[in-house]
Amino acid sequence: MTTHPWFPALDETLPVDAVDATLIGRVWQPDVEGPTPVLIDGEDVRSLAGGYATVSALAEHPEPAAAAREAAGASLGTLTDIHANTPFDRRDPGRPWFLAPHDLQAVKAAGVTFAVSMIERVIEERARGDHQAAAALREVISTRIGGDLRGIVPGSERAAELKQFFVDEGLWSQYLEVGIGPDAEIFTKGMPLSARGTGEQIGVLASSTWNNPEPEVALVVSSRGSVVGATLANDVNLRDIEGRSALLLPKAKDNNASCATGPFIRLFDGSFGIDDVRAMVVSVDVRGADGFVMHASSDMGQISRDPLDLVGQLIGPHHQYPDGAILMLGTLFAPIEDRDAPGMGFTHRLDDVVTIRSAGLGALVNVVRHSEECDPWVFGVTALMTNLAARRLL
Repeated sequence: MTTHPWFPALDETLPVDAVDATLIGRVWQPDVEGPTPVLIDGEDVRSLAGGYATVSALAEHPEPAAAAREAAGASLGTLTDIHANTPFDRRDPGRPWFLAPHDLQAVKAAGVTFAVSMIERVIEERARGDHQAAAALREVISTRIGGDLRGIVPGSERAAELKQFFVDEGLWSQYLEVGIGPDAEIFTKGMPLSARGTGEQIGVLASSTWNNPEPEVALVVSSRGSVVGATLANDVNLRDIEGRSALLLPKAKDNNASCATGPFIRLFDGSFGIDDVRAMVVSVDVRGADGFVMHASSDMGQISRDPLDLVGQLIGPHHQYPDGAILMLGTLFAPIEDRDAPGMGFTHRLDDVVTIRSAGLGALVNVVRHSEECDPWVFGVTALMTNLAARRLL
């Protein structure tokens, strides 16, 4: 278990404009042995259970932000106290703490959504570390396709020409197909209620020797396909397992404690909307007990597939989600900084503290452990329905 200070102060956890934000989440209430949707109302953490037993039900309202403020009931405690009781290694189980901020929604993720970084990795691999060769190859591609490669729109005529170039060069792969082809890669990251919140342990398989965090923005999508808010996410990836075969993606992505979201959902309102998501910069800090420090950022302005286009590929006449969905939008982040021996790149060590942050959504902070050692996921849909029925909330 980590022994060094790691969980941020409350003012570092909240969005910079928290006073203007409509923030909702979930709190574990020991006195009722179950979760409660809440609204952050200044220093008060107010229950929404009187109007909405689940966050997914609130997301179905045509105007969730207004509905949350109208439904806000009794205070479950102060924001300061509940935040302070959230870290797993200092928690009093007899007092409330924050959970992942969504519940019955399907947990989905989009991959290879930043085509420019994917193309650059292919160029670098072909150039084998020779910067002049990489520049020359980039110039050849730019001349043949025309214009800045950052302007490549997946599924477009230019993208098709770029695809043919890579085919001719013997460089085509399934990752390039979903990166610049017409169809996005959208996969299931986890089951409803399986995500961990801020302050929790996050897991990588003990058998994995090459893995990394993936700092992302996640959209909250209603069953109608409307985007009603956003949160931060860590789409933990086991690069060695996925690298063995793309068919092992489920094993690389979906394991005990392998997904974290939070700290809150920021609902869309007059102060925050989809354009803010499009312009967002998401940073990630990894701090190891060994003194290792890594910092990087992902600029949503460089995403190749618009967030609403990804939502359209997720949900519609071709696929429904009756309880809505959480959709992670992918990341520009691909760690190559050596941690140990030169040329070995980055991989997690136990007790790494991972902080994912954006000005508009706050900070999601977790400690890395082996999935096999993290608390098992035991509170599923049956447990939630039983609990809500006992509380007469259904």
